[in-house]
Amino acid sequence: MIEELERYYSYQFEDELLKEIQDIAVYRVIPEGFTIMDIGDTITHMPLILSGAIKVIREDEKGDDLVLYFVEQGDTCAMTITCCMGEAKSEIRAITETPTKLLMIPVQKMQAWMHKYKTWQSFILQSYHERMRELLEAIDSIAFLRMDERLFKYLRDKAIVNRNDLINTTHQEIAHDLHTSRVVVSRLLKKLEQENKIRLQRNNIKLLDL
Repeated sequence: MIEELERYYSYQFEDELLKEIQDIAVYRVIPEGFTIMDIGDTITHMPLILSGAIKVIREDEKGDDLVLYFVEQGDTCAMTITCCMGEAKSEIRAITETPTKLLMIPVQKMQAWMHKYKTWQSFILQSYHERMRELLEAIDSIAFLRMDERLFKYLRDKAIVNRNDLINTTHQEIAHDLHTSRVVVSRLLKKLEQENKIRLQRNNIKLLDL
């Protein structure tokens, strides 16, 4: 844990803060597809991602999901930050996109460090800014992009956070994440393949245009 903490955060945090994190953080290794936070959960810890990626999902009134953004190593989640500050319950679902290593920081420490460490304050504000930018991109995608453009952006985002141009997923899983039907996804994947943007293979999709 110490080596990973220093590898991804030593350039951002001073030694005193790194030592505090080392002393109080809960280290977790989580498999792919695990729900680490669900809608309605009381938030007691904030995650710092050491490796892997997390998919952040919003649920509508009917219980259908929509992917908002992905969070990668060396970062945290803006929605968690917002809930921590207001001592509220979670309004998102966070699922590991890949096997993930986390440091869980108690909420009380997160708030105290905002006043104690300028580097922590800068990290939180920058993370919040990045997540809000990605959230606005998600809104713009829904409002302004055609479904084939949304689909391709989703595939590119997955390839980037997985650091692999070969995506292991099903048409149904994509449809679930994009809040559409499997039939629509299958048709648009064929269209993207004809445009030489992807190659459909057995049980996976290869991105040709990154």
